[in-house]
Amino acid sequence: MSERPSVLFVCVHNAGRSQMAAAYLRAIAQERIEVRSAGSMPADAVNPVAVQAMAEAGIDISGGVPVELDDEALGEASVVITMGCGDECPYVPGKRYEDWVLDDPAGRPIEEVRPIRDEIRRRVEGLVGELLN
Repeated sequence: MSERPSVLFVCVHNAGRSQMAAAYLRAIAQERIEVRSAGSMPADAVNPVAVQAMAEAGIDISGGVPVELDDEALGEASVVITMGCGDECPYVPGKRYEDWVLDDPAGRPIEEVRPIRDEIRRRVEGLVGELLN
């Protein structure tokens, strides 16, 4: 287990919210926090509108690949942030869990994804402050 905090972002498809959150955390924490994201039923590709929204914020997630949630990722995380996966997200006793209730960007136009992106950034900034102070 790494000495630095480890955060796992989980949503159903690992194609939008969790990808954006992981990218923001990587950008803001600058390797001071280990970052992973996964999905309970991963999509084939990252949501192109999420890619566009993040590109507008100066972060490229176009190379992201949705991955399936596994026990190893859960075991290594010190914090698990769930995003709308409900019962699909497994629970591991003793882990710190937070459920971030955010609209799913899937099927939404860019105008509706921008506020989701901005709220994710706000929450990630707060998380970084908690974990590094």
